[in-house]
Amino acid sequence: MSISVLENAKPHPARIASMKSIQAVESKDRESWLSMWHPDGIIEDPVGISPLNPEGDGHQGIEKITAFYDNVIANSNTHFHIRESFACGNECANVGTITGKTEDGSVTRCELVMVYKVDDEGKVLSLRAFWEFDELINDIF
Repeated sequence: MSISVLENAKPHPARIASMKSIQAVESKDRESWLSMWHPDGIIEDPVGISPLNPEGDGHQGIEKITAFYDNVIANSNTHFHIRESFACGNECANVGTITGKTEDGSVTRCELVMVYKVDDEGKVLSLRAFWEFDELINDIF
């Protein structure tokens, strides 16, 4: 998998944050990933109601972001392939594929758009991931 699109694109604070996030997830570097977040940041992954977020209001604040890492991200060896990246304002939208493999050998593949928003210091204010939970489940079973 590859994030060369991000590495070769024009530098932008939100794009840089997205690249660091991806690298931390792929290398299972929990502390680096958590250090990127603004204390009041929010993750919506996926956006809206899903089994990962039954209320559909996201995972807001560092405590819930940490729980998201521990309960979702840490349970898979995850790899990203980013095909396109669009940065403007203090946000960046990345289009790509995430492939994950769990300890039991299950493999998932998810097409998505990830939108990162950063503050003036480059801390992640929000990560909104647009993907279809039902499609992911259909691919597994």
